[in-house]
Amino acid sequence: MTVRFHEIAESGHRILDPFSATKLDLLGRICAPTAGSRHLDLACGKGEFLARLAAEHRTHGVGVDISRVFLDAAAERASELGVADRLELVERDAAMYVAPEPFDLVSCLGATWIGDGLAGTLDIMSRSLAPGGTALVGEPFWHEPPPTEAAAYVGAPDAYTSLAGTAERCDSAGAELVEMVLADADDWDRYEAAQWQAVFDWLDANPDDPDADALRTWIVDARRWYLTYGRRYLGWGVFVLRPR
Repeated sequence: MTVRFHEIAESGHRILDPFSATKLDLLGRICAPTAGSRHLDLACGKGEFLARLAAEHRTHGVGVDISRVFLDAAAERASELGVADRLELVERDAAMYVAPEPFDLVSCLGATWIGDGLAGTLDIMSRSLAPGGTALVGEPFWHEPPPTEAAAYVGAPDAYTSLAGTAERCDSAGAELVEMVLADADDWDRYEAAQWQAVFDWLDANPDDPDADALRTWIVDARRWYLTYGRRYLGWGVFVLRPR
């Protein structure tokens, strides 16, 4: 799996997670940032949460992502919402970003690979979070213990845990879970199934691309895993945290 594969598969997505715009707006209301609050979004993707928060709550934000394709889409979205003057977009590995000044709100929605897991990502986020600030982390969890082959597909056997186990991991990292918003089956279907169409449309248009065979194998395997295991076993949510 490469960054390019994600850029192709999520070309039609505005939100690069199994989440709806309604739920992103709910997160904004839960956090209730004041006008002028500073928001850092690590691995921000196309910047939808960053831009929506700036538009609805008049925050000032910085988005960091490794993909130039996604950042260009984020810049376009910021212009559409009239918030380009209040957002800065940085092309960089989010794991290496160190904020020169602390932020009131730090988010990392669905990209805990930047810290090799939840604990490491929370540590990265904490370095840029102001005292009394709020952290938002998007993370998968298991609805029920998965078969061995299901867990193996997503990495190490203990890469994810139960919903309660996720809360315990946050607690062990020194973060208090104070709220959460969870994805539902439709959120997952829209996120996953739309990728299938995007990839197969791209393959039809680019049959001779050097990555075509590998991309086809990747999306077929991902589709099979989702239909066999993911839809039943894997959940996803955004967890609202405050450092203790």
